[in-house]
Amino acid sequence: MSHSAETVRKPRADAVRNRERVLEAAKAVFSAGGPDASLEAVAKRAGVGIGTLYRHFPTREDLFEAVYRREVQQLTELAEQLKSEADPVEALRRWLQSCVTFIATKKGMLAALALTVDGSSEIYAGTFERLINAVGALLARAIAAGDIRDDISAEDVLRALIGMCYLHDRPGWQDSVMRLVDVFVDGLRVRSKVDSNADRPKKPAAPPRRAK
Repeated sequence: MSHSAETVRKPRADAVRNRERVLEAAKAVFSAGGPDASLEAVAKRAGVGIGTLYRHFPTREDLFEAVYRREVQQLTELAEQLKSEADPVEALRRWLQSCVTFIATKKGMLAALALTVDGSSEIYAGTFERLINAVGALLARAIAAGDIRDDISAEDVLRALIGMCYLHDRPGWQDSVMRLVDVFVDGLRVRSKVDSNADRPKKPAAPPRRAK
């Protein structure tokens, strides 16, 4: 193949930028959900025409797959970045919060695009394992630091998070789940004897003895 042919086939810089803008806009629009989540809304937020959107993603399934794979990759990369976070517990919390946004985007796309994607389809192949590995590294770091209890697995954490997300469907559900993530992570913390004693209900003081 000639160098000139390769040059012709290489995507133009503006086309690459447009594609990235569409993907980022799709994430924002679909994660918010609601009746305004549409392909037209995605194009408008991205600052491109609907024709440009369809040139990059000819079908709704193409857009879904591209956004989905991008989100999984970003979660994997985020876990790597958070390994250097000073506080292992906060690193775990931040990753779980980002995962809530990922699940919200997926739910929003399936609803807005009227898609039914089989859980065993190729697009999901290996996703759960990748996410378990990502959160597992952060969980192991927090356990090694003595901050998180050691009787919970990465799969337990991920399944608990997914359960919280799929039990909520009303508008604003993400805010509710974000609060639950805080409660969940705080519940995983190792409590010291000092904290346990401080939280233990104090016995009421004995009534003063009457003088005889």
